[in-house]
Amino acid sequence: MTPTLPTIGHLIGGQTVPGGSRSADVFNPATGAAEKRVQLADKLTVEAAIANAQAAYPAWRATPPLKRARVMSNLKVLLEQHADELCALVTAEHGKVLADSLGELQRGIENVEYASYATELLKGEHSKNVGPNIDSWSEFQALGVTAGITPFNFPVMVPLWMWPMAVVCGNTFILKPSERDPSSALRVAELALQAGLPPGVLNVVNGDKEAVDTLLTDPRVKAISFVGSTPIAEYIYSTGCSHGKRVQALGGAKNHAVVMPDADIPNAVSALMGAAYGSCGERCMAIPLVVAVGDATADAVVAGLKTEIAKMKVGPGTQASCDMGPLVTKAHFEKVVGYVDQGVKEGATLVVDGRGIQIAGFEGGYYLGPCLFDNVKPGMVTYQEEIFGPVLGVVRVKTLQEAMDMIDAHEYGNGTCIFTRDGEAARYFSDNILVGMVGVNVPLPVPVAYHSFGGWKRSLFGDLHGYGPDAVRFYTKRKTITQRWPSAGVREGAVFSFPSSR
Repeated sequence: MTPTLPTIGHLIGGQTVPGGSRSADVFNPATGAAEKRVQLADKLTVEAAIANAQAAYPAWRATPPLKRARVMSNLKVLLEQHADELCALVTAEHGKVLADSLGELQRGIENVEYASYATELLKGEHSKNVGPNIDSWSEFQALGVTAGITPFNFPVMVPLWMWPMAVVCGNTFILKPSERDPSSALRVAELALQAGLPPGVLNVVNGDKEAVDTLLTDPRVKAISFVGSTPIAEYIYSTGCSHGKRVQALGGAKNHAVVMPDADIPNAVSALMGAAYGSCGERCMAIPLVVAVGDATADAVVAGLKTEIAKMKVGPGTQASCDMGPLVTKAHFEKVVGYVDQGVKEGATLVVDGRGIQIAGFEGGYYLGPCLFDNVKPGMVTYQEEIFGPVLGVVRVKTLQEAMDMIDAHEYGNGTCIFTRDGEAARYFSDNILVGMVGVNVPLPVPVAYHSFGGWKRSLFGDLHGYGPDAVRFYTKRKTITQRWPSAGVREGAVFSFPSSR
């Protein structure tokens, strides 16, 4: 008899509730076994979450920013206290190694900490005597019910990019996390209630396209944030905008790392190893392409990578000795293996083949060892498309300008980096490359919480980047008030010219 799996529901109005007639298995990627079932919210369930968020909004909007900020301060402490629990949930459902889960959580906590500065972030601007006895000021007001749709690869961090800033600005929020690894986002929401967040301010609905489309079309939802693939980001953006919503949709990436002839090759190789194979390559800021300037540079990089890859240990994320865990699902594993097969067919040189790896005791897991291609060329599928797996390709060029032209021609513009000792080259690259986030000898230039995250071109749909200062602008609307108190008893004549301070 098949044992009954634990069921994951939704968090609506401060209560864990069931909802939806459909459900999906939640797998442990390390073993390939289904360990939980998650209920998939139907339209009525999502509408119930929206109704709870709308009911909670007036009182929460009227709550002083200092009190809202204190909830974030309390949450920061609780997240730190429950770090081991949260990291275990992430690793069990995503597969990344525990150290990587902790790094993700710490980056999320930084965003909660930034949200706790709400009293400073929400201060308006004031000008006295803009005209005779006239004062003017602007302030940032909440939007209402907002929502976020987050991906599987950062189940704790990306939700913390969104809802803490949204709610500290006075909004209420509905989170739709990935149904592949939903437990950690739900647990964080429970901790937020414990931190003092009133019921209904944050609601979590698990689901798929039916839940997403309900959020996109319901007029009570005023703004939507999304992180995921570019095709879905484009759909989210166009559909949300057509229904009058403010939308911020972060899409895919194909990040290039340029290695110059003068670079510190051993250090560059070490940096590339983590950037390419950390989290099994399932990061939108991962480095899947190295653009080596000169054949001598390429030869040295390939040799160094080959040596370092041989030292890597692949296995379950719960084993501290492992550098890389499994891919998130069987379907994604098969997709990434297909990209490796395609690269071989297209003529790239497969220097290290990670296909066919077997982990003793975990034969059902979704393991793909690190793969390394040389002689990758623009136009190849493995060059053009986002693989989202542990596959690194080396492209050979002759000059920095050739490398930059190649990067600028790509449809994505999320992140890039350059390894060099030449300040002039680094400055030219940083100033002129058509990419939103740039690293100089930094392979993963993910901005800290008090800056904002976002790419260019088809890596971002919308005008405002994620978290940081842009999040304050995204989750608020500016109101400008101009005020005049005329002197008592003074009769003023009508003025028909356009008002000015002259």
